[in-house]
Amino acid sequence: MDHTSRHAGARHDRGGHQGHGSPAGNGAPAGHGDHAGHGHGGATGATWGTAAKATLHCLTGCAVGEILGMVIGTALMWDNAPTMALAITLAFLFGYSFTMLAVLRAGVSLRSAVKVALAADTVSIAVMELVDNGIIALVPGAMDAHLADALFWSSLLGGFVVAFVVTTPVNKWLIGRGKGHAVAHAYH
Repeated sequence: MDHTSRHAGARHDRGGHQGHGSPAGNGAPAGHGDHAGHGHGGATGATWGTAAKATLHCLTGCAVGEILGMVIGTALMWDNAPTMALAITLAFLFGYSFTMLAVLRAGVSLRSAVKVALAADTVSIAVMELVDNGIIALVPGAMDAHLADALFWSSLLGGFVVAFVVTTPVNKWLIGRGKGHAVAHAYH
């Protein structure tokens, strides 16, 4: 997807829609309050490429958090449940953080950036974590594997691949309806 033409059009549209921004001051750019007219609102506004990029962005944050959580829990010889809880918590934290940093760079307040990240990433991260952790739980021996075991890394990375494949259509559907990563797109 060519972001330069979309952004150039968004700048133009913003000028023509003054007053349509967020009256509540939530940081949404003027002219982006209703995405239906900007290629985000209908199913035709979401391409597989856009959905894949959004999923990859989300997966990056999730992977950093989840790997860190699994490494910490495994290194400290925690049981499976607290290790997975830490990994899932950090996956959400890093997933939201990556989006928030991008939105904050656009000059949005911290409170607004948190709202955008929650709206943009919650469903995507939740689906990704459900699938990824489900894969790890289903692979025999993966839950008890250690950091030095190939099974630990192969089940973790394999879970990420399956999560990407499952989450991309979810993100395509969300973006096509002006939800999910379409919310954060206005700030890129």
